[in-house]
Amino acid sequence: MKILVIEDEQKLASFLEKGLLQAGYAVSTCYDGAKGLEAAASDSFDLILLDLMLPGANGFDVLKNLRSFGIHTPVIIISALSETEHLVKGLDLGAVDYIKKPFEWEELLARIRVVQKKYFGQESPVIKIEDLTIDLIGRKVMRNGKEIKLTAKEFILLEYLARNANRIVSKNQIMENVWEMDFDPGSNIVEVHIYQLRKKINEGFENKLIETVVGLGYSLKGKK
Repeated sequence: MKILVIEDEQKLASFLEKGLLQAGYAVSTCYDGAKGLEAAASDSFDLILLDLMLPGANGFDVLKNLRSFGIHTPVIIISALSETEHLVKGLDLGAVDYIKKPFEWEELLARIRVVQKKYFGQESPVIKIEDLTIDLIGRKVMRNGKEIKLTAKEFILLEYLARNANRIVSKNQIMENVWEMDFDPGSNIVEVHIYQLRKKINEGFENKLIETVVGLGYSLKGKK
């Protein structure tokens, strides 16, 4: 699941990003409303966490523009504005939930899970490729009935490869979408994580799903 955080308070934004990454989510962060709106319009997200008091464009304007652009990504408002009128306005503009600051971390995670279940349906959303099963809510990976234990970062990497199944993704694309970092030609962080993930997914199975395409990148290949 890919989450966009639009929050101008950098300490809180950093806390949210770190916590969500540890919980196994892919995260992008913007610090003002205009850039957040631009990010939501130019990329695909499963959920947006939106502050209201933002520079550039306030959260209400961001939400209003998202819906007018036909972007129906679920939005949870997180705001220090606690008056009923603000809550009602946010929900009327299309937010699916409203959390008042300060909030408990476990409550936020629980509300995110509620949105996941509602957005994807009653059953856990699952990606299936050959005999590989990825449960995006339960954060479980199975291959031929055997559970494969992954770290949070390995799970995000596998989800990204699976969403782009049968396509080649470059090291640059992985850095931008999994690590939210610009390409660093001197870093081997992608190679290390791909090696570990490929070992866990491929080892012991005749059909090797994750491949390195020399000079181009990586691919998870198989019939959906």
